[in-house]
Amino acid sequence: MNRTEIEIKLSRDRAWLLETLAAMPPEELNRPATPSEHDPATMWSMADHFVHLALIEHNFNAMVRKFVAGDANPVGLRTKADGSERTTAEVMAMVHAMTEEWKRKHEGKPFDALVAVGQHARAETLQLLSELTDEQLAARLPGAPWADGTVGGVLAANADHGRGHYKWAKDGLDAEA
Repeated sequence: MNRTEIEIKLSRDRAWLLETLAAMPPEELNRPATPSEHDPATMWSMADHFVHLALIEHNFNAMVRKFVAGDANPVGLRTKADGSERTTAEVMAMVHAMTEEWKRKHEGKPFDALVAVGQHARAETLQLLSELTDEQLAARLPGAPWADGTVGGVLAANADHGRGHYKWAKDGLDAEA
């Protein structure tokens, strides 16, 4: 994907998600929808899924910046501090713990405050996108399992991530109704 296609995809999907969630009553946005991947006794709401997107977008941006700065392992999920490999189960446990902590940090905030958290992450993404060369956008991000594994693909994956979380949360809400 080129920078124009990436920005269009990010903008369209963000606008769709904002319009969709802004139309929901607050009690629906905050109603328990899905069990936490970290602690199944804890439930995530549509609002929790929404704010989760900002954390991952911020993390993707940090990975890309590390890569551009020359880090050979910018994703860093598979390798422990001692250099040994993490299992998939260890990676997922680490990711789920991190996202649960982020959810707790933002839980109960009004929707507009969560939108601002997402705006900050998206502003970082657009700033980063403006700084990258076409060659950097097409380069493989070492260790990235998302999209096609290119820098541009990883940045664009933030759009699909939002739609995926909306569907999971909506399915959870529908199942509870």
